[in-house]
Amino acid sequence: MPEQALDRDPRRDPVRARFHQKLRPAAYIYSVRMTQPPLDRASVLVVEDDDNISHMLKFMLEREQYRVSLALNGRIAKTFIESNPPPSVILLDVMLPFIDGFELVGLIRATAGWHSVPIIMLTAKTQEQDAVRALDAGANDYIHKPFAPKELLARVRRYARSSP
Repeated sequence: MPEQALDRDPRRDPVRARFHQKLRPAAYIYSVRMTQPPLDRASVLVVEDDDNISHMLKFMLEREQYRVSLALNGRIAKTFIESNPPPSVILLDVMLPFIDGFELVGLIRATAGWHSVPIIMLTAKTQEQDAVRALDAGANDYIHKPFAPKELLARVRRYARSSP
């Protein structure tokens, strides 16, 4: 009888004790994340031609309760801008096939209803002149790749709160 009790008590069985220790932090994080209020399902348009980066951004943003739309090149982004309501925030790569990010900023600022949408430019270009050109064209922020995910999410949160 005492041997059976040892088998069932996870605190006395070293294998089960390790299993239960591993579960506690994950369950705790899950329960904390689920109790946080959603961000009223703010939406983000991600315009990025690199599949890995675009899917990583989509995953990160959806995990934070954002609705995410992806455009994999400038032509798709232009079609999206012309046929959809504006999102809360736009993450926009500079170097895109067909239409580059600088041209898209001009299009966004000229499109009715889209002119006040915050634009965060993401780019591998590290020259100061590129950042100045993007900001002068109408971008709200400029982040260099590789970027820090938590910093990017903080910037998206900041702009999502301030967008109409």
